[in-house]
Amino acid sequence: MKKVLILGVNGFIGHHLSKRILETTDWEVYGMDMNTDRIPDLLAHPRMHFFEGDITINKEWVDYHVKKCDVILPLVAIATPSTYVKAPLRVFELDFEANLPIVRAAARYGKHLVFPSTSEVYGMCHDEEFDPENSELICGPINKPRWIYSNAKQLMDRVIWGYGMEGLNFTLFRPFNWIGAGLDSIHTPKEGSSRVVTQFFGHIVRGENISLVDGGHQKRAFTDIDDGIDALMKIIENKNGAATGKIYNIGNPVNNYSIRELARMMLELADKYPEYAAGASQVGIVETTSGAYYGAGYQDVQNRVPKITNTFEELDWQPTTSMADALKKIFDAYRGQVADARALMN
Repeated sequence: MKKVLILGVNGFIGHHLSKRILETTDWEVYGMDMNTDRIPDLLAHPRMHFFEGDITINKEWVDYHVKKCDVILPLVAIATPSTYVKAPLRVFELDFEANLPIVRAAARYGKHLVFPSTSEVYGMCHDEEFDPENSELICGPINKPRWIYSNAKQLMDRVIWGYGMEGLNFTLFRPFNWIGAGLDSIHTPKEGSSRVVTQFFGHIVRGENISLVDGGHQKRAFTDIDDGIDALMKIIENKNGAATGKIYNIGNPVNNYSIRELARMMLELADKYPEYAAGASQVGIVETTSGAYYGAGYQDVQNRVPKITNTFEELDWQPTTSMADALKKIFDAYRGQVADARALMN
């Protein structure tokens, strides 16, 4: 029976992972977060041990539970591009500095550290597929603070790899645009305050125009959250130590679409739902610049496709959810929240 520590248990990945663990295994979950809005149905579970806290404040609790548990997942991070541009120091302080003591504790106590890297570490890599073992990691100039997230995560990857050279049992996983219910709040009307699928969805619900940054021609490979959790479960299980010392892209190369295509798919799907059709009929697609939308410090990647060969071969995993099905699951999940989200216009 594994004891799994999830820091950021109320987050997008954290709450989906906790639910899967409690439903399909006999593992214990020890979770910390500052909020519980995504996990109210999990709190009463006998194998869920929740503590309301902050990794930057409750350091003794964290250290004790790293020592107590078998697998450590530090999932606390800022991961919204608008914050990279407007508050880069906050990104570095939380994503790198606050997580470094947890990495060191995992090394000190001999635990399996499963750390969330990011597809962003590849930056503006020119490869057709991003290879975790061979692709170059290319970022823009210092005056583009958008890259502080990529750099902070890359530096943490290198630190963890260094600890691995000294014996740390670690696995780095790189999510490629995981999407699903609970990604961000749809009750946040401010532009750039959430990631693209949730942002577009909120606009559709409220009948607001969708802004395409720099024409929306940049492509992303979108991955259904359930496919992502399938891979994470195999990493945590770590059968025969297969995941130790490895870096895995977890993404769906087939679901590679431009942001413009995403907007059109979501509008077409909304027309099929009575709850969303009225709002969707009022949505126009407008174009804006990255400077106007995010600020002068933004820069983007035109294509981001994962190479998943080693993920497939070593974990016996492959994504199975089409883009259409992934989006449908999101639309189905929020049908009961439409009235509340529309009220934000008033």
